[in-house]
Amino acid sequence: MNDHQPYSHSLPATRRDFLRRSGMGLGTLGLASILAEGATQPVRAAAGVNPMAPKSPQFPGKAKAVIHIFLNGGPSQVDTFDPKPALDRYHGKSIPLDLRTERETGAAYRSPFKFQKYGESGIEVSELFSHVGEMIDDVCVIRSMHADVPNHEPSLMLMNTGSAQFVRPSVGSWVTYGLGSENQNLPGFIAMCPSGYPIKGAENWQAGFLPGAYQATYIDSRHREIERLIANIRNAAGLGRRQQRRQLDLLEQLNRRHQEARQQDADLEARLQSFELAYRMQMEATDAFDISQEPESIREMYGDTVQARQILIARRLVERGVRYIQLWHGQGQPWDSHDQIEKNHRRLAGECSQAIGALLKDLKQRGLLQDTLVMWGGEFGRTPTVELPKPGANAGTVSGRDHNHYGFTMWLAGGGAKGGYVHGATDEFGFQAVENRVHVHDLHATVLRLLGFDHTQLTYRYAGRDFRLTDVHGRIVEELIA
Repeated sequence: MNDHQPYSHSLPATRRDFLRRSGMGLGTLGLASILAEGATQPVRAAAGVNPMAPKSPQFPGKAKAVIHIFLNGGPSQVDTFDPKPALDRYHGKSIPLDLRTERETGAAYRSPFKFQKYGESGIEVSELFSHVGEMIDDVCVIRSMHADVPNHEPSLMLMNTGSAQFVRPSVGSWVTYGLGSENQNLPGFIAMCPSGYPIKGAENWQAGFLPGAYQATYIDSRHREIERLIANIRNAAGLGRRQQRRQLDLLEQLNRRHQEARQQDADLEARLQSFELAYRMQMEATDAFDISQEPESIREMYGDTVQARQILIARRLVERGVRYIQLWHGQGQPWDSHDQIEKNHRRLAGECSQAIGALLKDLKQRGLLQDTLVMWGGEFGRTPTVELPKPGANAGTVSGRDHNHYGFTMWLAGGGAKGGYVHGATDEFGFQAVENRVHVHDLHATVLRLLGFDHTQLTYRYAGRDFRLTDVHGRIVEELIA
């Protein structure tokens, strides 16, 4: 058992009506946290518990925050961080491996990208992520990841919640449940995905059976202007801050007068506190998401793509004490390159590689990398064999790769992860993890360890049993820890 007391699951029935009727112009940035704050106020009033208050981990952790860069759709390991010369020799020929794939695949398909050794560690990295290569001595490359099935939906759920089949809290929800947040004016868990939702939508960052305070706040990061980036961040009536503060004070006086005749009304107290939280978030969110405040040299270092902007915002959020930030590449599954992998992977990497390298460099020079864990990867990898044409599956160009859960690559940087280190290996073709295999459950256990938790002890009682992120699985991969 852990030291965190379970919180009430009761949710006020009219909380959305409260937001709709408030007339305060509350920003959608705060929606999830506002609702959660209202939902947990009955507990706060009764026991003085703030679910998002900063908490100490079970033991000293090396990481205090997480930035998870999610390449949804599944990047190819043999085209990014796991070079396989054997594919050049076998290109166009059958390989001596017979692994069942979701779709029919054919001969070996060599990587169209050049690899180069970087840093003192000499780790080979594809030209696609040369900017990450420049920081490779701070990166822990895991080449032996494996999951359970070659389908997007269950693999996304496994990677994000630890369960491919059941509704479970997301990793970010478990982290904020365990650690709270260092900034009470911003959500502790933020998910950014430009232009819409990934496959499975908000299920990827759900709180599940944990209190709603721990669900992520979603941001559509495609926009530049703060008013479009965060809808209703400005007061709807056009009031200045002083006027809005006066309006809020008057509203509080009226509500307090109403409350005097209704002692111990936790729902009403929740509304009062939610107004205050929303006001604070309006003020701080405007600052946190406005990258125009950054020096021009920093903006140029990251680049001017949508990915670059949201990655720079992530650094600003970490500086402000946000605990868990998940950055999705885009709506749907953009890295799902069943066709024209050279064209598509080059385009996608071009949108984010510079910014990811800049993030690592920027965090390091600010002294933030040592306690910020950066995690990179998708829900699985891709086959080293070419996907064969099939109506409805691809365009028939014989130039892409199918899904591959048998072996793929992820990497960690900062936050206590061992830099300049490669862990595990796939077979000579990059199809299956064969050395020092790391399951998704093992990755989760290790991430929690870096944050200061024993994954078997960070639990929440629900439906008569103690649940945890790794369920009954997972082991800490000590070799990944510096």
